[in-house]
Amino acid sequence: MKNGLLLINLGTPDSPHVAAVTRYLREFLADKRVITLPAPLRYLLLYAVILPFRPRKSAAAYQEIWTKQGSPLLINSQLLLRKLQARLGDDCKVALAMRYGKPGIELALTELKYCENITILPLYPQYSSAATGSSLEKVLNILSLQAIVPTMNVIRDFHQHPGFIQAQAALIAPHIPHHDHILFSYHGVPENHILIDSCKTLCVNLCSSQSPNNPGCYRAQCLRTSTALANHLQLKKLDYSSSFQSRLGKTPWIKPYTDEIFSELADRGIKRLAIACPSFVADCLETLEEIGIRARQQWLRLGGEQLTLIPAVNDSELWVNAILAITALPN
Repeated sequence: MKNGLLLINLGTPDSPHVAAVTRYLREFLADKRVITLPAPLRYLLLYAVILPFRPRKSAAAYQEIWTKQGSPLLINSQLLLRKLQARLGDDCKVALAMRYGKPGIELALTELKYCENITILPLYPQYSSAATGSSLEKVLNILSLQAIVPTMNVIRDFHQHPGFIQAQAALIAPHIPHHDHILFSYHGVPENHILIDSCKTLCVNLCSSQSPNNPGCYRAQCLRTSTALANHLQLKKLDYSSSFQSRLGKTPWIKPYTDEIFSELADRGIKRLAIACPSFVADCLETLEEIGIRARQQWLRLGGEQLTLIPAVNDSELWVNAILAITALPN
């Protein structure tokens, strides 16, 4: 087979039980791109502070959203793979990998070992070193050991691609008439993750999504996604906000924080809030539990009347079309 398409998502534990979650977190948080401390400090933090306590809490959260079929992230990713394979036919082999957990990247690349050309698509719309960079580093390290390295087409990000914007906007549009405000909530990263040469300074509150000098800045790319979605949906500036969720620990993460922006929105008299999570292309723990359950409870405690979680693009036909356009694979 001439062409191959490798889809990479972040990962999921094998089960929602403490032992499986511990294995997953151990692999995830040992990555030097995720916790950027020197190795001795990273492992001290991981084994002395995080792993003795975090897995039990995370396992309880996974149990809230686990289905009879398994992990929502894995199920949604597999459904997408099947639709893409059906559209691409016999001339292109599609493989799915998780950066952490199973199916692993090495196994997925084995499925593509006879392909002359491989398109690598990390399923993260906005580039970050912790997710995209780590995934690509793992792929390249594995391929570098092969005697014959295939021709590669690497998709670094697609945060403004018209196909992705259209697919996400199509899921948001039906909710606009029934809500007072749309919140775009993105996965956060520590501030020190985006201290990069192209930014020259920490991209915190003063980051401009329009600046030409920060093309690889995660926060700037998120803001560009929000702008593109707002323009597509014809939202006014007061109709939407952007924020960042999922922070851990005491170090500063990029702002504004999703859980803190709720108070501001409630003070403005907003009662019916809809939240889209455009840094996730498959519904997972961070969308279904963190926003769909915990954020909803917080919003109601603040006096809100309704919080609606807008689905990720998952395996929607528009998203399948978008991937075919992003990768430019013949179909």
